This record gives sequence, C-alpha cells and structure tokens, in this order.
Amino acid sequence: MGIYQGNDFRKITGGRRRPHRHNRKYELGRFPALTMVSDKEKRQKIRARGGNLKVRAMRVTYANLINPESGETKKVRIVRVVETTANREYARRNIIVKGAIIETEEGIAKVTSRPGQDGVINAVLIPSEKSE
Repeated sequence: MGIYQGNDFRKITGGRRRPHRHNRKYELGRFPALTMVSDKEKRQKIRARGGNLKVRAMRVTYANLINPESGETKKVRIVRVVETTANREYARRNIIVKGAIIETEEGIAKVTSRPGQDGVINAVLIPSEKSE
C-alpha cells in the first residue's frame, strides 16, 4: 500500500473531486520511522526530493542534552520515554518523536528535534522542582 501526500481528491466540504491527473512521484509519502530506544544505534539514508539525503534514526541510544541554565551540551544515554503528547502508545513502546519527554542519565528532558527526519536527538533538560 502506498502513502499519498497529495490532497487533491477531496473538497473542503467532504465531497469527492474527480482526479484531473495521475499521482506524481513528488507526492509520494513514506511510513513513519518510529525511532525507538535501543542498545544499538541504527540510521537509514533515504533519497529525498532534489537528490538530497535524509537521515532517519531508527534505533537510538544517546541524545544531545542541552542544559538551559549553564548553556552546555552533553551526549547522554537515554533510559526510557516517559510521555508523548503525539500518541500514548508511543511512550509504552519507547518510540521517540518531537515533543516527547524522555528520561536520561542527567534527568528528564524534552525532545526538540525530529529523529525520523534529522537522524539525531536533541533535547532540552527540564529543571526539576526539587532543586528550587
């Protein structure tokens, strides 16, 4: 089954529209990467439009963690996914998406990058209430 990203067969009202042409290669969609926390790292290179390369992170172990108070960045190990606003099931399956709250060795952090698009996980440390 193909994934079609074009949206030209439906009217805003919900009525159907007759196709005036066939699907185009640039309207092709792909299944989501579903980046998971794992012991081994795995990345996949995909040819994107214009001959560009898109790196997808399939399995990840580490994240680039930014501490907003000190301004320093560290590479830390990801322990688990705590919660995800995109889909509750993703947290249960340890799938990382943008906006997910992850538990790292340094503490709880929020993912700011798109792992399925960027191939890397950048996260910002969330200050805990205990230290205040």
